[in-house]
Amino acid sequence: MSSPFPPQGATRHAWLMLGGSFATFTVSASFMHGYTVFLLAYIQEFHWTRAEASIAYSVSQLVGGFGSLLVGLLVDRLGTRRLVLLGGVLLGAGLVGSAMATALWQVVVLYGVVMTMGSNCLGLVVFVPLLSRLFTRQRGMAIAITQSASGFGRAISAPLAQLLITGLSWRTAYLVQAAAMGFLILPLAWIFRGAETGGRHAQAAPPGIPITPTRHWTLPQAMRTSHFWLLLLVYLCTGLGSYFVSLHQLAFAVDRGFDPLYAAGVLGLGALLAIPGIIITGMLSDIIGRELSAILAYGVSILGVVFALFITGPDQHLLLWLHACFFGLTWGARGPVITATTADLFPGKNLGTILGAITIGSGLGAAIGSWCAGWIFDISGSYHLAFMLSIASYLIGCIAFWSLRRPPA
Repeated sequence: MSSPFPPQGATRHAWLMLGGSFATFTVSASFMHGYTVFLLAYIQEFHWTRAEASIAYSVSQLVGGFGSLLVGLLVDRLGTRRLVLLGGVLLGAGLVGSAMATALWQVVVLYGVVMTMGSNCLGLVVFVPLLSRLFTRQRGMAIAITQSASGFGRAISAPLAQLLITGLSWRTAYLVQAAAMGFLILPLAWIFRGAETGGRHAQAAPPGIPITPTRHWTLPQAMRTSHFWLLLLVYLCTGLGSYFVSLHQLAFAVDRGFDPLYAAGVLGLGALLAIPGIIITGMLSDIIGRELSAILAYGVSILGVVFALFITGPDQHLLLWLHACFFGLTWGARGPVITATTADLFPGKNLGTILGAITIGSGLGAAIGSWCAGWIFDISGSYHLAFMLSIASYLIGCIAFWSLRRPPA
């Protein structure tokens, strides 16, 4: 009788794919999240308003959301390695072009469209179908480790981008990033050379557990369930709650009188906590359930926003650290839980397409939140209302996620 557990080589293959997914997503996230620092450089050089400087980021989130459907379709048909190659080329080209930008529309096209589509090809939608096949028993953990790359990239992007801009210039900083992307893309794509045979190395079911055939959901079938739209709403509210705050965190701290490099360092260290936060949340979702772990993450994020609301001056270092740590701890923590829930509810060969469609909600929420926060500041001179709307969005997300606890018919 053959062993119900995968051979050692197959296990190494699965963990290699997970490590490659983490590394690739880290590179993508670090380049994309650096925009929070470039935002201040744009305002200083071009004298744009906060809302104008936020347009490219908002367009990026829209393109990222709607583009996820296309990327999901492509990864189901072309595979992981080809998508990684395509994403690296697009992201590198966008970085080079951004170094030469002289007008707002150019930044919108280069960052909002070109770099974003490249980033999508190096993101979670591309890796989830592969990892869901390889880690059937630890799906939440595997997706959480990959999602934590976003927090790691976000943590290192702000201080590194600030150092490059301060020491060189924002244009040179973009060129340095483009060179790094060109150096890394081929090794990253090489990791996934065996990804398309990964289904043969999936985790076996534990002894005594009967294997049941998987229903292969299609996108139209999923869209006829309330769970699909609840997941879309959860992603929408999570995007709103996060991006009413995140894009403008550094600008908010500088407005309160903190030194830009100091504030970038504090926020970067807080974002670094997303790595254990995301992994712990994902592992908890495998133990206590997806709903409870997501609601716990929402609660911690709300506390982080509350701490920011009480900051009034540059002498309140403790509040800035508390805001950075609590908000950073659960940055992206809902992502693997939502994604694992999607894989639980709608398994099959069309998972990438379904996940891409649901991710549209995240793009919409992030686009609306990031632009509206800048617009609110322009008309009121404060981020107070934006932060309050962040809390309200998180609360609605809690309610929507709790409604997902029964499987779809």
